Amino acid sequence: MPLGKSYERQNCSLATALELVGERWTLLIVRDAFYGVRRYGDFLAHLDIPRAVLADRLATLVDAGILERRRYQDAPPRDEYVLTDRGGELWSVIYPLMSWSERHFAVGESLRTFRHAACGTQLDPAGRCPTCGNVDVPPGDVEAHPGPGVPAEPRQDPVSVALRQRPHRLLRPLL
Repeated sequence: MPLGKSYERQNCSLATALELVGERWTLLIVRDAFYGVRRYGDFLAHLDIPRAVLADRLATLVDAGILERRRYQDAPPRDEYVLTDRGGELWSVIYPLMSWSERHFAVGESLRTFRHAACGTQLDPAGRCPTCGNVDVPPGDVEAHPGPGVPAEPRQDPVSVALRQRPHRLLRPLL
């Protein structure tokens, strides 16, 4: 029996979520949106993703209410993509998944660390601040800091360069 292309026969909330965010590239687009990437060309350069795939994933995320498309330039017309409140809730999934991967599959040191902006404490693997009483830290209160794991030949796209240069508050425009 051939492998199905969807989870439509699954009566399961995880299958429903995977229909939206389970395709290759989708969570990386959402991760970059948390970093403050908003423009099509910046997603394209940072992810090395085929144009057609990026356009399809962005349209899917907009249709699902995870990203909002906003006009930022009129001539020629250009759009940017910003996380909605619904999309912002994915931080509580993405950050622990990144932490889990670092614990079990890390190739070297971290490219970046995540800290509670209010106190500077590094988040625990679940995204809580140990200093502030293990409170869940919302993504707007998280800073991404350059980590010690910069490769010998680091990527030179504008997003990678900006993330290596200085701490950056999540959800704020990076470029």
